[in-house]
Amino acid sequence: MSNVVIGVLGGTGDQGRGLARRLSMAGHRVIIGSRSADRAAAAAAELGGGLDCGLNDYCAAEADLVIAAIPWDGHKELLTQLADSLAGKVVVDCVNPLAFDSHGAYPISVPEGSAAQQAAAVLPDSTVVGAFHHVSAQLLLDPAVDSMDLDVLVLSDDRAAGDLVIAIAGEIPGMRGVYGGRLRNCGQVEAFTANLVSINRRYKAHAGIRITDV
Repeated sequence: MSNVVIGVLGGTGDQGRGLARRLSMAGHRVIIGSRSADRAAAAAAELGGGLDCGLNDYCAAEADLVIAAIPWDGHKELLTQLADSLAGKVVVDCVNPLAFDSHGAYPISVPEGSAAQQAAAVLPDSTVVGAFHHVSAQLLLDPAVDSMDLDVLVLSDDRAAGDLVIAIAGEIPGMRGVYGGRLRNCGQVEAFTANLVSINRRYKAHAGIRITDV
């Protein structure tokens, strides 16, 4: 497993940096990708541990498995641009299409059904897996947090790709990957993030989920 090179598109954002940090700690070569080489280099230097970095196209080309942790408003455009570099690879989409108003967070309707399904539509030669939607960036980045108390729902139409992502999630201490269904079920998983945002705001927490009896 440690031989799998993991690229993180949007690796300068909180979620991307957090996942890059934890997966690097698990022994992977991790590449932080960004639209700005300088921002990617700054994020890699901040995290330490010898992380690689570069522009998003370098990240997509060099990695064996790529995590899309990019903002929703640039999701489709960036993945479309990188389709050739991502061909033949597993792409893990953790994007949550949300918006915010005075009442808090709420899910955005996606024509394809979910961000992961949109990724699959624009990346026909890649294997798209939905995962890591409910992981707190603050906990991922906190050096005082040694173990993550949560399960990661992994959604995939490809058994081998889903099992690979389940195994990668399990490399992070305290975290467990759990199969959550086919990619068509990803919409409600992404939308549930709005509920977690509401929980966290009310209780000043960093709530995740646990699946019982599995």
